[in-house]
Amino acid sequence: MGLFSKIKNALKKTKDSFSSALSNLFSKNKLGDEFYDELEEILIGADISVATAEEVVEEIRAEAKHEKLKDREFVTNLLKDVLEEKLTEAEIPQIEYPAVIMLVGVNGVGKTTTVGKLANYFLKQHKSVTVAAADTFRAAAADQLTVWADRAKVRIVKHEEGSDPSAVVFDAISSAKAKGTDVVIIDTAGRLHVKAHLMEELKKMSRVVEREMPQANFYKFLILDATTGNNAVNQAEIFDEAVELDGIVLTKLDSSAKGGFIISLCSELRIPVIFTGVGEKIDNLELFDPEEFIDGIL
Repeated sequence: MGLFSKIKNALKKTKDSFSSALSNLFSKNKLGDEFYDELEEILIGADISVATAEEVVEEIRAEAKHEKLKDREFVTNLLKDVLEEKLTEAEIPQIEYPAVIMLVGVNGVGKTTTVGKLANYFLKQHKSVTVAAADTFRAAAADQLTVWADRAKVRIVKHEEGSDPSAVVFDAISSAKAKGTDVVIIDTAGRLHVKAHLMEELKKMSRVVEREMPQANFYKFLILDATTGNNAVNQAEIFDEAVELDGIVLTKLDSSAKGGFIISLCSELRIPVIFTGVGEKIDNLELFDPEEFIDGIL
């Protein structure tokens, strides 16, 4: 199955919901205040924030008025263009090597699984990879990560349960420097974004990376569950404040019928989506493509 097919299949629930609502809208309303009000409601119903939905509708209204075109195809294509523009307001960073990637996020979003998928992705780019099991709090977290490291056939650095996560990061960085490793991927414990001391722990791990491997390109990726909806924007704000996020990895895209919050997140917070998970297998991780995403939901 090709890249577009995976994304298309993953977004089927969102597309079915979105397309049905738009079809009903076009069948009963001509362009006008009532049409635009309902279009805004449809966008909000797809988990696009109120502020972003208002901006999108106003841009479409202004362009449609300027062009004096009112048919469905024109408005749909215009909607696609405006939404894609919102997604690309956040510039996607090009990963350069040596790279250290720290994954952060709340519990249950799929961080450990994503470590395995990312390791597999970089191996396919012919890069050497070491993973760091810095989730030392969750029972058997290191064991779970070991399974994924074995599947991906990459090295893992781990300590005993309850160890200092920063010590794991220190050892992983030391090992990577000694062996000339291209990519270090750090798995961290899930944490509620309202727990200040846990956020301080992320800052401490970040300082270890910056001190011990200043020549590395350091990326902090937030792992977000696509089924979370608009609460994900709140999570992103807090984690960004703590560690200055470089991007997002979106998991469980195949389980969501509301992918619109991604548009708000990229537009309002200027944090780009880098990768998307589109299944459970180790190779079910794809680079995010804004155009394909919008084609997949409209």
